[in-house]
Amino acid sequence: MRIRRVLSTAALLAGAVAAPALLGAAASPAFADSSPSASPSGDDSAPTEAGTSFRTATEVEQGEQATAGASTGDYLYWQFPADAGQRPTVKATVKLPEASKRSSSETWQIDVYDGLRRRQACQYGSQTRTAGAGASSVELSCTLRTVRAWSETWANDPLPGTYYVRLTATRLGTADLGLPMSAELQVDSKDIGGSAAVDGSLAEPLVPGIAVTSETSDDASDEDSDSKTATLSSLRPDTSGWWSDRWVWTGIGGVLAALAGIWGYSLTRGRGRPSRIPPGA
Repeated sequence: MRIRRVLSTAALLAGAVAAPALLGAAASPAFADSSPSASPSGDDSAPTEAGTSFRTATEVEQGEQATAGASTGDYLYWQFPADAGQRPTVKATVKLPEASKRSSSETWQIDVYDGLRRRQACQYGSQTRTAGAGASSVELSCTLRTVRAWSETWANDPLPGTYYVRLTATRLGTADLGLPMSAELQVDSKDIGGSAAVDGSLAEPLVPGIAVTSETSDDASDEDSDSKTATLSSLRPDTSGWWSDRWVWTGIGGVLAALAGIWGYSLTRGRGRPSRIPPGA
C-alpha cells in the first residue's frame, strides 16, 4: 500500500509540474529544429567572385553556393550573416591547377572572423588540409560554435552579425604561385533552439558600420571631438519577453528531479516496522 501511495504521489507531482511546460510548448515553437536553416536556392544571382580583403569581402547568403576564380596564392574573402541560436557550417572546395603544372603538394586553410574581426575557433571540421601533388581538389569545412545573443565584453563568443571567411594557401611552392584555380563556398546553419538561449541581447548586430559608432562632443570647435566607441560595450539585458523554450527543459528537469527524490526516499525508508514486532516494543 505504501508503494502504491508513493507511485500515485509521484504521478500527480509529475503531471502538475509538466502541465505548464507542455502548454507553453504548444503555444510556441519551442523545440530545436535539427534541419539546416537554409538550403541551396539554385538562383543564378549567387556570387561568382570573391573579395581580396575584409573591406571588399563578397556577400553570400546562407544556402547559396558562391564560386570564384583566382590565382594560387591569392587571399579570397566572403562574408555572410548569422543570427543568435544558429550554428554555422562553412564548406569550401578548392579546385587545384592541373597536376602536371604543380611542383609539390599544397596546404589550404579557411579562417572565420566575426564582425569585430576576431578569429573564431572551429568546433569541428577540417579547417586545414594538404593536397598531394596528384590531387585535383581539396575540401575544407569549419563548424562554428553556436551564435549567442549576448556575451561578456571579455569573451570571444560568436555574436549575431556579419562573419568573414578567408580562404588561402598556407604552404605553397614558389613555382606554383600564380597558377589558375577556382573555389566554391557554401554556408549553412542549424537552428539550435532554446538550449543556447541567454538572458540578454546585443545592442546592435556586429556588422560593418555598426560595430563601431562615433560619438561627437559638445565642443564643435575641437577638431578631435569625434571618438570611436565599440558597440560591444553597450550590451544590455533583453526585457522584451519572458518566454523561452528553456522553460520546457526546466520543467522536464524538475519532474525528473522530483521522481528521483521520491524513488530515493522510498529506498532509504524501507518497508516500515516488521509485522512480528509488537507496536509497544
